[in-house]
Amino acid sequence: MTRMAKGGPPTTTITHVGGPTVLVELDGWRILTDPTFDPAGRRYGFGWGTSSVKQHGPALAPEDVGPVDVILLSHDHHADNLDDLGRSLLPGATTVVTTKSGARRLALPDTRGLTAGETTRLTAPGKPPLTVTATPCRHGPPLSRPVAGDVVGFALAVGDRPGVAVWMTGDTVLNRPLRRIAREMDVDVLVLHLGSVRFRQTGRLRYSMDGRDAVELLALARPRVAVPVHYEGWSHFSESPEHLRGTLAADPGSKSVVRWLEPGIADVL
Repeated sequence: MTRMAKGGPPTTTITHVGGPTVLVELDGWRILTDPTFDPAGRRYGFGWGTSSVKQHGPALAPEDVGPVDVILLSHDHHADNLDDLGRSLLPGATTVVTTKSGARRLALPDTRGLTAGETTRLTAPGKPPLTVTATPCRHGPPLSRPVAGDVVGFALAVGDRPGVAVWMTGDTVLNRPLRRIAREMDVDVLVLHLGSVRFRQTGRLRYSMDGRDAVELLALARPRVAVPVHYEGWSHFSESPEHLRGTLAADPGSKSVVRWLEPGIADVL
């Protein structure tokens, strides 16, 4: 996982389904992140009196996604990362990788729970081994973990290739552990969870990164390509998509690597 010179990254195809949900096709592996497929219009509770309305539905239905080998679930306890229709897909995946507490709650076959820094290795006939390493997340301000719960991101490495093929940050604010891991990893494709989540009950406290955080993280990680996701479609996002795009476009380093995906359309990165 340490930084080293890039040596022929694998071909990566990403389809943004909506919200945090992306289909990653990586050297024969079909990987789905944080499955959310419910239609728009419903209000979901997030605990401690907080809630949010889903404003945009997915660009693809579950049956349009097709079979998946792995579901990477940053956390199972918030509906904007795992909703009812998304939950119905979990038993169909060969492997689900999530937090340790989430794995206990889900109690599904071959569900692997990780804490930040832990790694699991996946194998399948005809595919190179896939190494999944959990990366640190703090889904809110300091001391918020008892309220926000456990969350992890995921760094994917393929076979014996050096570096990280895909890093999905998960829902997190920018903090010291995230900065440290960004400096250490050699990242090809970075999937950024943004949106600057806020709730009326907690005022200006933020529970995910905004555009300024993204600029800083991109400068540290130096990916070849960065894909913003999970920044629109819910009422608890406090940064508008227009403001986010403007912030990233105003920074030359960010502008040169950011790729905005059209939902439902596969993009080879």
